[in-house]
Amino acid sequence: MKSALGRVSEAAVVAAAALVLAGCGQVEDNSSPAAPGARTVETMFGPVEVPATPAKVVALGWSDAETALALGVRPIAASDWLGFGGEGVGPWAAGRYTTAPRILPTLELDYAAISTLAPDLILNTRSDNSEEKFKELSKIAPTVSAPKDVVAYGTSWRQQTELVAQALGKVDEGAKLIAEVDDAFAKAKDPAFEGKSVAVGAHYSDKYSAYLRGDSRVDFMESLGFKNKPEVQALANGSFSADLSREQIELLSADLTVLFPIGSDGAVLREDAILNQIPSAKAGHLLVLDDPNISNAFSSGSTLGTKYAIDKTVPMFKTALGG
Repeated sequence: MKSALGRVSEAAVVAAAALVLAGCGQVEDNSSPAAPGARTVETMFGPVEVPATPAKVVALGWSDAETALALGVRPIAASDWLGFGGEGVGPWAAGRYTTAPRILPTLELDYAAISTLAPDLILNTRSDNSEEKFKELSKIAPTVSAPKDVVAYGTSWRQQTELVAQALGKVDEGAKLIAEVDDAFAKAKDPAFEGKSVAVGAHYSDKYSAYLRGDSRVDFMESLGFKNKPEVQALANGSFSADLSREQIELLSADLTVLFPIGSDGAVLREDAILNQIPSAKAGHLLVLDDPNISNAFSSGSTLGTKYAIDKTVPMFKTALGG
């Protein structure tokens, strides 16, 4: 995951300095009582009162900005988790902003910069689930975090859409988006997928990782009828993925193996002698997603990106399975 570097002007830093506690990067509590018409959104940190008509929304979580845009709300600032640049969203969400948002950091939050924006709602529904960050953000504005009982970055596209729709007062619109994605998955399912094992992984910094249930990519594949390979799922560790040693690469062999590079290109995978000796690779069932738009859509976990990924990847899955 790539962090986009937020930039704060000198004037903004000076203005925010009064809000920053010495040495901690924390802000004073500027939250205010809920206004009439406020709604309650249930999160992993308890109920959150959100304004009836939020006008200044900051989207910090993975795909929160794309989810808000799909619901017709344009965040004033957002984090660019996949390093798109520009407006911080994929091509499937292009043209939905009228004014480009301020791009904020991802892993290390800039509380001062967020505070100077004076948001009335913060979305952080797919993140590291840090309670400390939630408390600091809640001092700035009502903050909608992940739902209960999800691992870090494990909020599904469905949960995210429901949470963001509730927070924005767009419940009917959210239900429509969910129905559209469900319909897209139903139409894309193929008998050749049903019950087939799949292993989904990534290569970065010269190592491999395998994704587990709770990750949007595994959820995507299982929505098409595949099943995450049991031996991979057995690596579940409370996270959305598990790192693999070189000796464990064969765990990625399944009826279908789907891999993509992070920070490099597909040549690294195609030239890896060990990877290309695993049974699925030798049988021609290894699929490398090296088109950045496709791998990013596959990883986005937003309704917009998911529909784009369904259109692009399903024919590739059929081909890789020999269909």
